[in-house]
Amino acid sequence: MHPPLALLSARLLDPVTGAVLPETALAVSDGRISALGDDRTIRSLAGASTTVIIDLGGAVVTPGLVDGHLHPVTGADLTAGLDLSACADLEQVRAALARGVRELAPGAWLHGWGLDPNAFGDRPVDNGPFEAVLDGVPAFLLLFDAHSAVASRRALELAGVDGPRVFRQASAEVVCDDAGRPTGLLLEDAACELVESVAPRPTREERLDRLAATLRALAASGLTGAHVMDAGGDSLAFFARLDEAGELPLRLRVAPWCQPGTDAAGVRALIRQQGTGGALWRTEGVKIFMDGTIDNGTAWLERPDCHGESTHAFWPDPDVYTRIVGELHRAGVPTATHAIGDAAVRHVLDSVERAAAGGGPRVLHRVEHIETVPDDTLRRFAELGVIASMQPTHCCDFTRADHTDNWSRRLGEERAARAWRCRDLWDSGATVVLGSDWPIAPYPPLGVMAGARHRRPGRDLSRPPHGPEQALTALQALQGMTVNPALAAGEEHLAGRIAVGHRADLTVLSDDPLTTSATDLPDLPVLLTVLDGRPTHRDPSL
Repeated sequence: MHPPLALLSARLLDPVTGAVLPETALAVSDGRISALGDDRTIRSLAGASTTVIIDLGGAVVTPGLVDGHLHPVTGADLTAGLDLSACADLEQVRAALARGVRELAPGAWLHGWGLDPNAFGDRPVDNGPFEAVLDGVPAFLLLFDAHSAVASRRALELAGVDGPRVFRQASAEVVCDDAGRPTGLLLEDAACELVESVAPRPTREERLDRLAATLRALAASGLTGAHVMDAGGDSLAFFARLDEAGELPLRLRVAPWCQPGTDAAGVRALIRQQGTGGALWRTEGVKIFMDGTIDNGTAWLERPDCHGESTHAFWPDPDVYTRIVGELHRAGVPTATHAIGDAAVRHVLDSVERAAAGGGPRVLHRVEHIETVPDDTLRRFAELGVIASMQPTHCCDFTRADHTDNWSRRLGEERAARAWRCRDLWDSGATVVLGSDWPIAPYPPLGVMAGARHRRPGRDLSRPPHGPEQALTALQALQGMTVNPALAAGEEHLAGRIAVGHRADLTVLSDDPLTTSATDLPDLPVLLTVLDGRPTHRDPSL
């Protein structure tokens, strides 16, 4: 049992109405909000057993912020190397690599992450621009989307990759030149694993320590929960270990992957796994990929991109995906499908519609990302009850209003003009959940909410917005990280509001996020984060 908690002198914000509640204080017992009232009333309830009483001095309390799409274990692993995310062109990438090489021990590998394909301009993405700087160093440089990487010639040599390969994943590829020699570009995780598998890896304890530090940083940013979109490798064991030790600072809803090639036994195993977990984490749902990414030419579009790419699904036979969604639906298991291109999104919606027509329980399926969709797709989300899980900072940080970025150029004007249609989906009646997709984009939730409002690059807010008509209001952005994640999880009776009986998952901000400008919101101080009634982050000023 967690120690009781009382918060006084607060502005309690209702994310449904946007109004400040008349009460100024709350009490917590057994991880739930047990009372709301004025300071005097709540203080009178806080007897000798109340071990934590915090006077907030007028700070604003919201329901705990929840990231709707996060990869904490993968992110902790991938961000252990050289951060290339701020490099805008090849010269900056080369300079960063040169610094990294100077710091390497002899014979060590260089790992980088966050490489933006826009840095290559009009030239192909390959290892050519970096070989002189790397000078024989084995290097694995993950592109920002984490679906592709550039491997140095030495890394390819050590991995024995000297030509094209055939993969079960339809979009995976070792990209080769006309002579059949690898260019260094590896598309999708099956191809990336060829090189990753021969690179040195940290110990399990080192990885666990890094994950624990990452989760503490997530809590300090105001997050109390996340919908975790992977559960491979050591993930579940790590969550269990931290949870048992009382060191898990976020409430996690975890969706394990279902990949092409999963047989009937594999599907049954995913169904049996549902509901397993601990005090603060649960396996709920299944993550499936319908396509790759537009930047790599591995998305599934209804018409090819400007290079003639992005023409097929991640599943060699999309009908197998449809069948598996039907099986999971009948078992009451929600699915969260990565679908970026318009054809991919349409196929997911068709599959959900077919599954629902077959009867069975009400299941809240989701589509993740939804980067470009035509008008006739919008209404179907609300009609089918499918959750729209979106990451507005992808649009902010990786595309441009003038459509000169790689993503927009590949799609052309028509499809680039319908980028991340957050507002259109919202107005059509869909439940829109916001997330970061970290490590693809930064995780601070205030930055995600701000990006949903201003749609400008976080690194340069002076630049024009991409699709300003798709901006959400301040209240909608807050709902996208409080009320709507609770709805998506079927937990609206437990979370997403400040009400007696609801979980005491709370985020305390120095001022009102609804009246703070979108450009100032990322810098709004997070004073306190409370999970299950216990503080997981507390600013020294409190």
